[in-house]
This record gives sequence, C-alpha cells and structure tokens, in this order.
Amino acid sequence: MKQDSFENKMDELEKIVEKLEGGNLSLDESLKLFERGVKLSADGMKLLDEGEAKVQKLSVLAQAERNEPFGGLKAGEEEDF
Repeated sequence: MKQDSFENKMDELEKIVEKLEGGNLSLDESLKLFERGVKLSADGMKLLDEGEAKVQKLSVLAQAERNEPFGGLKAGEEEDF
C-alpha cells in the first residue's frame, strides 16, 4: 500500500503537472488530472497546517517547561514542607 505522506502527494502532484504541461492529453484526461491535482494540493496544505499546529504546540510546551523552576513550581510559589 502506498504511504499517504506529504512527500508522496507532492511527488504525484509534480507528475500530474508534467503530464498537463506536455499537452498530449484529451480534454477529459486533462480535467481528471487537474481535479486530482487540486485534491492533492488541498491534502498537502492540510498536512502542512497540521504540522505547523503541532510545532506551535510543542514550542509552547517547551517554553512552559523552560519557565518552570526545578520541581515544577512556578515563579513566586513556595513548596510546603
């Protein structure tokens, strides 16, 4: 089964563009390829958006961890003994 990764989608999209630029296709073939290309592009953008959201979330978590003093106490908090 073909992996449905961003890279695979972009590879397929590039092949579609090459075929369309070749100009040796019927109108029907061209429209089908164009439609597939639009879907691949939208799927790729969705994957990029998801990746960006994940990076932002990880960055926020990493920043929060850097701002916590040893022991998980926040600035100004005191540990009860």
